[in-house]
Amino acid sequence: MQTTLPAYAKRVESIDILRGLVMVIMALDHVRDYFHTTAFTDDPLNLATTTPSLFFTRFVTHYCAPIFVFLSGTSIYLQSLRKTTKELSAFLVKRGLWLIFIEVVVNTLFWTFNPLYSFINMQVLWAIGISMIILGIVIRLPFRVILITGLLIVLFHNLLDIPESAAGFKPGILWTILHRGGGFMYASNHYIDFFYPFVPWTGLMMLGYCLGVFFTGKYSSQARRKILASTGIGLVMLFILLRFLNIYGDPHAWNEQRNSVLTFLSFMKVHKYPPSLMFMCITIGPGLLFLAFIEPIQNRITGFFRTFGRTAFFYYILHVLLIHSLVAINFFAKGHTMKEALQSMNTVPFLFEIPGEGYRLAIVYIIWFAVVLMLYPLCRWYDKYKTTHKEKKWLSYL
Repeated sequence: MQTTLPAYAKRVESIDILRGLVMVIMALDHVRDYFHTTAFTDDPLNLATTTPSLFFTRFVTHYCAPIFVFLSGTSIYLQSLRKTTKELSAFLVKRGLWLIFIEVVVNTLFWTFNPLYSFINMQVLWAIGISMIILGIVIRLPFRVILITGLLIVLFHNLLDIPESAAGFKPGILWTILHRGGGFMYASNHYIDFFYPFVPWTGLMMLGYCLGVFFTGKYSSQARRKILASTGIGLVMLFILLRFLNIYGDPHAWNEQRNSVLTFLSFMKVHKYPPSLMFMCITIGPGLLFLAFIEPIQNRITGFFRTFGRTAFFYYILHVLLIHSLVAINFFAKGHTMKEALQSMNTVPFLFEIPGEGYRLAIVYIIWFAVVLMLYPLCRWYDKYKTTHKEKKWLSYL
């Protein structure tokens, strides 16, 4: 017999608020990718050249992908309370395939503006899509099996760093897609890059799925918030302990730098591609603390972020298109020509980008703020449309 959601939790607002918050923060990273002066010439986490403001501009966006993948799993569990296992399994497989299709055909085009698809970038939509397909299969298994499998993947996938770090290690295509990440040529002058090798992301989605049980009628709001807070604190403490020991949990050890600030940044510099155990602890832990804190709060600010959380996929696709369109406008406004744009693609795979020709960080923040404000009315309209047209089943794929 399936557990039913309490009336207030048909749509869990705290989840939507957190999801919306990380979607807004995500746009900051992508604006920086396109507009910052060193976006294509340096790594913002490079301790030899970064500044604390640039480092944390990048670091704060680390929260986006893991929290979104994790909460996707939680939302899937909540759907399981309204659908049969067979219905949910079929939906997840179809939606997963749809997300992978959108990643390859639509998102790649919006990121590159290259209709020849010379560069295909397999990012977060790919990771969510393949993880949904896998979860669509394993939800037929007992809850405990899913929980244990998720824990084993998240806690121990960094053991694969050992063979990967060996001298002369050469990952094959399968290993690249599963864990290491990277790219390869798949045709003449065509390149595909798996920024998001999916195994650790799938494990994270499984754990997010298992978290969903705490949002059912079995737990009061007070009990749930206590569990979320204690688990969040536990993950942060685990991060501090394991990171301090510097033995396991991230492929790159931290080390002492020329001053205390840079040493702290070294400590916080954790591996995202693929997401290490340390990366997941320091992102999911604070995320759970935020869920515990935000649940009883409802005001205009939470309503603002909730709108983006309820229209996350719609927002994601539009924000890439909008940011890259602004890049194109800026490119021609500076007096560049289409010939220069095509020539620049020999250096970077994104049309209308010239490495080193960007803006300082303050301008990046202003552009980010403008992008979010431009997208808000569109997302608000779409949220209202979805709410008033629930009979349209195709909307569940957007």
